Amino acid sequence: MTHLDDAEFAAHLATETGKRLVELRNELIQRGISSWDLKDAGDAMAQEFLMSQLHALRPNDAVLSEEALDNSTRLTANRVWIIDPLDGTQEYSEPDRSDWAVHIALWERDEYGNGELVAGAVSLPAIGITLSTNPAPPTPPMHDGSPRLVLSRTRTPREAVVVAEALGCDAARLGSAGAKAMSVVLGESDIYLHSGGQHQWDSAAPVAVARAAGLHTSRIDGSPLVYNEPDTWLPDLIICRAELAEPVLAALRHSIR
Repeated sequence: MTHLDDAEFAAHLATETGKRLVELRNELIQRGISSWDLKDAGDAMAQEFLMSQLHALRPNDAVLSEEALDNSTRLTANRVWIIDPLDGTQEYSEPDRSDWAVHIALWERDEYGNGELVAGAVSLPAIGITLSTNPAPPTPPMHDGSPRLVLSRTRTPREAVVVAEALGCDAARLGSAGAKAMSVVLGESDIYLHSGGQHQWDSAAPVAVARAAGLHTSRIDGSPLVYNEPDTWLPDLIICRAELAEPVLAALRHSIR
């Protein structure tokens, strides 16, 4: 695997982790394991596999993972993998749901000391799809009709209501952040808006892939999404078709006047 470039490696990690999660899920469901134990087993297995691969094949890189204690050495590292080994543990624990994901992103510092996401992949293992930054997904075609807004299964942010009313959106609900973001990349939705709480690992890989597909990504105030910051909290985001970015942001600006 040392011959793979970073985008290929990210896609490999996301895909292989996803395959192992599907196998584990099927095995444990057949054994009648509880949903709580299934979540814990999936998180633990995915984290162990990813860390073993990263330590073996990218030993000089730092890692920021949802499933591990943060280490401040990443703040001075030139390369940091930002991973969510199993995004959407609730959906993973429900046998009939496919809206869960594996997130792998690489943040890199340039010669001027500035850092940015340079590679990423999101696997949707239950449907056998991995989307990555190289090859970049094609920009999804225009959708005829009302913009389609994708929301959390469990909550509707005020900002999403504002945008839906202003743009006349149709709305749908999905589980994990990766599944929602990839629904925009795949052309199944047009806008993914989230507020109320996420961490860097929830959005890094989806944002990297969405940018590669030519989509708009930002905070809900229009400011950039910045990664490998000391505080992992990155509570809100917009991923949408480029031509919808200004109408979405304008609706949000108008709502706070």
